[in-house]
Amino acid sequence: GDLRSVLITSVLNLEPLEVDLFRCAGRHHWVPATQHLFGGQIVGQALVAAAHAVSRDEQVHSLHCYFVRTGDPKVPVLYEVERTRTGKSFSVRSVKAIQHGKPIFTCQASFQLSQGSPVQHQFTMPTVPPPEELLTQEELIQKFLQNPNMAEGYRKHLTKIQAQDVPIDIKPVNPPDIFSSEPQEPKQLFWVRARGYIGETDMKVHCCVAAYISDYAFLGTALLPHRQYRIKFMVSLDHSMWFHAPFRADHWMLYECESPWAGGCRGLVQGRLWRRDGVLAVTCAQEGVIRVEQTPNQSKL
Repeated sequence: GDLRSVLITSVLNLEPLEVDLFRCAGRHHWVPATQHLFGGQIVGQALVAAAHAVSRDEQVHSLHCYFVRTGDPKVPVLYEVERTRTGKSFSVRSVKAIQHGKPIFTCQASFQLSQGSPVQHQFTMPTVPPPEELLTQEELIQKFLQNPNMAEGYRKHLTKIQAQDVPIDIKPVNPPDIFSSEPQEPKQLFWVRARGYIGETDMKVHCCVAAYISDYAFLGTALLPHRQYRIKFMVSLDHSMWFHAPFRADHWMLYECESPWAGGCRGLVQGRLWRRDGVLAVTCAQEGVIRVEQTPNQSKL
C-alpha cells in the first residue's frame, strides 16, 4: 500500500527557520548502541538542506563530508547552508550541522544540470541471489536466537539489535557466522531499500534516502578480517558519495562493500549501490576510527 516511508515523513524532514537555515523536525528514528547520532541521518539531512538551495532541475552528483564532533541524539540539529557557487552547469552548496553552538559536521555537495556524453562505462554488477530468496536481518537474528547454546551476553546483544527500529530493509547475501571469530575477507553484500513507499519524485529525495542507507553497517566491513577482537570505539571520520544514474531508494538495490586497507586505528571502506537491472547508481567511500581490545574475544557459545 501507499504507506509513506518514515525516512521521508520524519527522519529526513527539515523545518525551515530562515533562508538557508533549517532544523531537523523529525525524531532521531534510530540511535545506534553508541548512543550517538547515526552518521547516515546527518549526511541525509545535510543533503536535504543543500537541495533546498538549488533549482529543481539541478541534481546532486557528489558530496564530501567530515564528522568533526559526536552528535547528541537528545537535541535538534541546525543546518546552515552557504551558496558557495552557482554556475551554468554546476552549483556547490556548503552545509554546516550545529549542536550546542558548535559544528558537528561539515559537507560540500555539488549539483549538475543534466548533460549527455558519449563517454560512458561502468563495472559489472556481482552475480548474487535475488532478494526474494534471502532472509532479512531480523529473520537471521531470530534464527540465531533459537540456538540454545548461545552465551547469554550475546543473546542480550542480539535481542537489543532486534528491538532497534531501523527504517530500512536489509538482506545480507552471505551473512557471517556470528559464532565464529575466524577472519573473513573484508567484503560484504546486502540487498537494501527504504521501508515504506517513496514513489516517483524529485531524484534528490531518493539521493537523500540513499545517503542515509549508505552509512548503515558500512565501516563494519573493515572489521571482518579482525573478528577476534572486541570493538572499543568505532566512529566515522568522513563520508563521500558520487551519484551516477537515477534510482528508486524504496526499490531493492545491491550494496557491495569492501575495505581495501586498515591501519593506524583507521579503516577505509568503499561501496557501490547497484540497481537490480545492473546499472551502477551510487559509489561511496568512508574512513573511520577503529579501536579494539588487544585481547581476543571469547566464544559466543
